[in-house]
Amino acid sequence: MVITTTFTDRRERGVSWRETGRPGGPAAVFVHGLGGRRDNWDPQLGSLGDTRRCCAVDLPGYGSSGGRPGSLPEIAAWVASWITRLDEGPVDLVGLSFGGMVAQHLALDHPHLVRSLALLDTSPAFGLDGVTTPETWLASRIDAIRDPDPSAPSIEAVVAGLVGTDTGQDVRSLMVESMRAVPPATLEAACTALIAHDTRDRLHEIAAPVLVMVGEQDTETPPSYAEAIASRIEGARLVVVPGAGHLLNLEAPDMVNDLLRGHWHPTEETA
Repeated sequence: MVITTTFTDRRERGVSWRETGRPGGPAAVFVHGLGGRRDNWDPQLGSLGDTRRCCAVDLPGYGSSGGRPGSLPEIAAWVASWITRLDEGPVDLVGLSFGGMVAQHLALDHPHLVRSLALLDTSPAFGLDGVTTPETWLASRIDAIRDPDPSAPSIEAVVAGLVGTDTGQDVRSLMVESMRAVPPATLEAACTALIAHDTRDRLHEIAAPVLVMVGEQDTETPPSYAEAIASRIEGARLVVVPGAGHLLNLEAPDMVNDLLRGHWHPTEETA
């Protein structure tokens, strides 16, 4: 039997998102990374719509959403307001990289909206390696997105540094296209928010069940960063995915989907 997943794109009050699954059922919300957009989560939406109403949102200034990123707590409040307008909550919250930072703030500042939390390839603070400076990191990202060359060699170099060594060209091309579509002003605002990120002193406040995933070959937010998150949250589960880099949901979608399915607690609607 062939099962066809229906992807529905919606836009209301300046917020755009893509969803699958049964409207009115328990919801899962997916938050993309710095150079991402809602369709980066298609491997998850296509697989997990049988158990959740899966909604992947475009952050402010990304994709078809209006506005521009503010601070991470402000972006988290923006997502929380959208979740509330969906008549959803609590939700199973999933964030990748920058989206994982937004998810941390959302879980801390709006805990009533978070049933469970999954953090992929993210960090509890900027510059955790003690070497990376805001100036050099900002230049590496903003200069790449402003590259006028349509072949996007700078962006290709950024993506090559994010993924695992065996990652296929399809994933690389998807992320080059995705990053290329981010307006420079949006990326600059998001990067400025990112370098101020630090939740280390508050992570112990998170009471929802937490799953932390990281690619074994992730050099952007390496396994030591994931360990730093998991060690600060009581009961958090840490999974290191072999062979994957920083774009875990695209590089190892089957494993990510299985882990999410196991992490999400049954609800009355799904039990």
